[in-house]
Amino acid sequence: MKKVSAIIKPYMVEDVKNALKEIGVNGLTKSNVEGFGKQGGHKEIYRSKEYCVQFVVKAKIDVIVQDEMVDKVINVIIKITRSGEIGDGKIFVYPVERVIRIRTGEEGEKAI
Repeated sequence: MKKVSAIIKPYMVEDVKNALKEIGVNGLTKSNVEGFGKQGGHKEIYRSKEYCVQFVVKAKIDVIVQDEMVDKVINVIIKITRSGEIGDGKIFVYPVERVIRIRTGEEGEKAI
């Protein structure tokens, strides 16, 4: 099993969620995050003064899937979120050693 984490623009979350459901992803966790990458923040004007915003607001989505689903998940996320501009986000893939459903005690793929 793998954990696929994607840092994306917040307004893209609903479209990504719906597309992942269509390919059989049963669950997703969303977090509001802030950070910076190559874009290094941005400037805003408030009351005629320019301010540098160090961190950009993003959304992080996490899904746990079987190994054979990883490429499908990645492709869906890229298809929905890619604009070709700086700030589209990043995708990370991690190995998952163990998953346990608390309610039933099921483990492994049955617990996803």
